Amino acid sequence: MPVWLQARCGLERRSVVALTVVLVLAAGFAVQHFWAGRAQSVRAPEVVRAAAPYGGGQQGEEAASGASAAGAPGAAGTAAAEIVVDVSGKVREPGIHRLPAGSRVADALRAAGGVRPGTKTDGLNRARFLVDGEQVIVGGPTPAPGTAAGTVPGGAAVAGAAPAGPVSLNTATADQLDTLPGVGPVLAQHIIDYRTQHGGFRSVDELREVNGIGDRRFADLQNLVRP
Repeated sequence: MPVWLQARCGLERRSVVALTVVLVLAAGFAVQHFWAGRAQSVRAPEVVRAAAPYGGGQQGEEAASGASAAGAPGAAGTAAAEIVVDVSGKVREPGIHRLPAGSRVADALRAAGGVRPGTKTDGLNRARFLVDGEQVIVGGPTPAPGTAAGTVPGGAAVAGAAPAGPVSLNTATADQLDTLPGVGPVLAQHIIDYRTQHGGFRSVDELREVNGIGDRRFADLQNLVRP
């Protein structure tokens, strides 16, 4: 720096260097602030359509639109998307099962753990739609020709819902007893052993005393058998 400039401005070399550093930093901050505050393009969000409920199809869409139009609460919409069925007979887990609306008989069998080995399901239409509150009996006696099958709410027929006639506990063979819901070869033999030891059945209530028959199984059998 010329001596005359130093004398005229009263600046020293150290002060000039410091001032230069400050100016450089200020310029850098200004550039950074300008770059961060520039306008940027924003991509519009994509519209994602809600997935249709299980087995929904056109029926699910109509049910959803009807619920929205009526202003039904969320709990009512959840209840309408679910049905309750009773699966009994020769399945691994008989009882009450909750399934999505639009389920079929095959879905009810899967919910009940599947059909027990050796069970004939020729009388069941696995592709049939289920309705709320119906009972599906697996392995029951096949109705005789001309005999009306059992019906469920809505008039849908259930093959094998009721036997052609009560099975006699005192004269039925093991194979005939095996056709009853919830009765397998072992339980059929227990029934035969009991009638042999006690001289036959005097009433259907004595079936409770057979080894392997509890309250639930007796409830399934009491209308299907006779002494």
